[in-house]
Amino acid sequence: MDSIRPATSEELAAALREAAEAGRRIRLGGAFSKDGMAGPVVTPDLCVSSTRLNRVRQFEPKDLTISVESGLPWAELTALLAKDGQMIPLDPPWFERATVGGVIASNNSGPRRRLYGSARDVVIGMEFATLEGKLVQSGGMVVKNVAGLDMGKLMIGSFGTLAAVSSVNFKLTPVPESVRTFVYSLADLQQAIAARDRVLQDVLQPSAIDLLNPAGSDRVGLKGYCLLVQAAGVEPVLDRYARELDGAVALGKEDEDHLWRAVREFVPEFLADYPDGSVLRYSTTLTGVREILTKRSEPAVARAGTGVTYVCLQEGSEMNAPKGAVLEYSPASAKSKLELWPQPGGQFDVMKKIKAMFDPKGLLNPGRLYGRI
Repeated sequence: MDSIRPATSEELAAALREAAEAGRRIRLGGAFSKDGMAGPVVTPDLCVSSTRLNRVRQFEPKDLTISVESGLPWAELTALLAKDGQMIPLDPPWFERATVGGVIASNNSGPRRRLYGSARDVVIGMEFATLEGKLVQSGGMVVKNVAGLDMGKLMIGSFGTLAAVSSVNFKLTPVPESVRTFVYSLADLQQAIAARDRVLQDVLQPSAIDLLNPAGSDRVGLKGYCLLVQAAGVEPVLDRYARELDGAVALGKEDEDHLWRAVREFVPEFLADYPDGSVLRYSTTLTGVREILTKRSEPAVARAGTGVTYVCLQEGSEMNAPKGAVLEYSPASAKSKLELWPQPGGQFDVMKKIKAMFDPKGLLNPGRLYGRI
């Protein structure tokens, strides 16, 4: 299989056009840090990597906006923004290796999604290259941009099956003055859910509310059912959190940073320990989190304020995704034999039509979207 790394958007668009004209199947990505995620690309002929597209195109700190190319490492982008006291609070896993394009194409987010939203909430513009060799501009550098159809939103979570993202424009968020983390360590799930519900019903709204079952807590150095609450703001507000979160332990800065890194990288570090393992993703209502954690004893972390739960299985090579779940990560040797996405829902026909519009011959990352597109 041939490999290329275009250095400009124009080179990227030309490469896609030439491959499409020759009928070559394309494996598209950045650093390919999330190859274990979703489905495999079916018999590619050409690998296209965006890692040379790694420049900052425009940065307006006063306007809280930035435009960067898709191959820029996420860690570098984060460090750059931190110098001006700003951030994009997506907290993606594989933080050190992931590229901007990979984070957007896989729609990755982390603990702070509850307060700040997902990629669709922070992306305000995009440029992408099509198989026809065209560069399409969508959105812009204005936060409140409501003109026309935002085609770029289709690229978020598409796993590179529609077009190649060449640059992304983000709205930025100021880094809060202070951050504090509180941990409830509880004996059973009922107590943990009750504590979660009290936090949700309070006037104060934290940036992250994650829940670990006992097996999950063991992996991050905690014990029992642990409810993790991250609060951000000025010191008087954090002091009020400390008073109202009765029974929770406030962590010091070093312990706090270590814990949230472990939570962010919960899935990557599990898969590093168990290369033949798999990870299920359940998306439920907030009340559904209790049901999932009641049924599953494997290591699990739940975004308890949004309803997304990740369950890690040490041996997953023979397991199809159960009802209500997606097989988010699975061994490469087993992917083609497993049902990764058993219930795509009524919107799937629309998704197939969109795929046909962008890629009628099915050449771009075929099978990457959980084996279905």
